[in-house]
Amino acid sequence: MPNDASIKIDGKEFPYPVMIGSEGEKAVDVRNLRKDTGYIFYDQGYGNTGSCESQVTFLDGDNGILRHRGYPIEQLAEHSNFIETAYLVIYGELPTAKQWKTFSDLLRANSAIETQMQRVFEGFPKDAPPMAMLSSIVGSLAAHYHQLATNNFEKDLQQFDLAAAMAISKIRTIGAMIYRHSRGLPFLHPKDLPFCDNLLHLMFSEPYQDYVAIPEVTKALNLILLMHTDHEQNCSTSTVRMVGSSGANLFTSLSAGINALSGPLHGGANTAVMNMLQSIHDEHDDGTRFIEAAKGGSKSNRLMGFGHAVYRNFDPRARVIGQACDVVLKKLGKSDPLLDIAHNLEQAALKDDYFISRKLYPNVDFYSGIIFRALGIPTNMFTVMFAIGRTPGWIANWKEVASNPKGRIYRPRQVYTGVVKRDYVTIAKRS
Repeated sequence: MPNDASIKIDGKEFPYPVMIGSEGEKAVDVRNLRKDTGYIFYDQGYGNTGSCESQVTFLDGDNGILRHRGYPIEQLAEHSNFIETAYLVIYGELPTAKQWKTFSDLLRANSAIETQMQRVFEGFPKDAPPMAMLSSIVGSLAAHYHQLATNNFEKDLQQFDLAAAMAISKIRTIGAMIYRHSRGLPFLHPKDLPFCDNLLHLMFSEPYQDYVAIPEVTKALNLILLMHTDHEQNCSTSTVRMVGSSGANLFTSLSAGINALSGPLHGGANTAVMNMLQSIHDEHDDGTRFIEAAKGGSKSNRLMGFGHAVYRNFDPRARVIGQACDVVLKKLGKSDPLLDIAHNLEQAALKDDYFISRKLYPNVDFYSGIIFRALGIPTNMFTVMFAIGRTPGWIANWKEVASNPKGRIYRPRQVYTGVVKRDYVTIAKRS
């Protein structure tokens, strides 16, 4: 294995060290390239740029591998739950019994939203976009709990355990409140329940009747959140790191990540799946005509929820969620034409050589959208649920930035393609 690489520019070679990750990933360390040569690398969208070193998540898209702190996602899905996985992602190890109790107690103690903070909701119309509300209210945590959000890494890390638990627990409660606000329903107080049961209670209970938990539903929701806990340096996670690199506190950085997630090319994928299914239903199609049109290259019949920008193999998260999807639909006995269409699309994609040869397998967004719909969660709340699941990964990545004594503010370069130098002309002389 080479210890260095060389770049030849203007007839001169410049040596740069090779970095090898713990899983064999290779990178050329070109941090001194501009200083040495006056050149930069142009890499639109940073698709070939390693912006950081991280110990949180390993992702191998070619082989369909996803591991958190070394643990395969399949093992976590089978043996763990969302909160235990959240602890693992944030702190690096699975918790001991004592650590688990301390973490759980912090989550329970910080789940409620104070009355003063609830008044923030009064300023939003009922039809306000849920993700816009979520980013605003999470951002306001930095004002309500400014003692935990000093924008001083040393001070904020001293209170990190409380801030992290508060973020995970309150974002869950805020998400449920956004759902109820949009329907004109009264807010409910959290109960002493497991995390996912509490989320379902906060969303679906009524003052006169508590939501009755269904084990299969709770397990499916746990799996969805667990599957979204972290996913390496995606758009929202790298946004959290970039904002955090300026010295910004955890809550402010999380709010920025939520804004990045709100984009349709990132967190809106499962929403796009349901919109696709609705359009197929509106055309009185069971999915057969849509599949044939998609195979024929029709841009208006793009198959959403299949394939992935990173995975060139089956999304490992989709295998787990797909099985949970079958269990939940069977348990709930849901009769829904959109779910029938989804099943037809899934079966066609898994059996048709056209999709198999192109590795267009159903991804996690396809199945999570179906489960959310079966649970009665409206489409415009899907990305909020995604954000609740992704919060631990964002926290873990912010912590890496804040804990790095050699860290520097993120400051990408550019290749300027605008107008060259010109002189100012007074308005009277402009043609």
